[in-house]
Amino acid sequence: MKHTPFTPAYYAITLLLCIGSLAMPAHAQFAKAEDAIKYRKAALTVMGAHFGRVAAMASGRAPYDAKVAAENAALAEAMSKLPWAAFPEGSDKGETKAKPEIWTDKARFAESADKMQAELTKLNVAARVGTLDALKPAVASVAGTCKNCHDNFRQ
Repeated sequence: MKHTPFTPAYYAITLLLCIGSLAMPAHAQFAKAEDAIKYRKAALTVMGAHFGRVAAMASGRAPYDAKVAAENAALAEAMSKLPWAAFPEGSDKGETKAKPEIWTDKARFAESADKMQAELTKLNVAARVGTLDALKPAVASVAGTCKNCHDNFRQ
């Protein structure tokens, strides 16, 4: 039986190839250290921008809008999963503010990243509650994890 590009077998093979490509090591996705640095900077910038919008509402610097807060909290949470693969060995040199401790104390860095992601998940839940009172403590927790990571791992 001849398989044409639109048969179930074709789609199954394509799906398997896509899944297989996801299993490659994270560092393989960056041809050069500068690519990793650019990627992580971009991911952290976008995450920070969306978190900043929520934080501005929580602090009273921007009017509270439950829908906008929920949308931005969800985006910040989604973005929080992206930067960590972009810290491969060798990406400590170049235009980066990353401290050497990221590579010399990988366990503590990973713990900080995990904590920040967990706090952004809590923020996302709090934002969906739809009240400023639910949002404020979650924003404070996220801000604390960001500060901790910056203090320990960013120049």
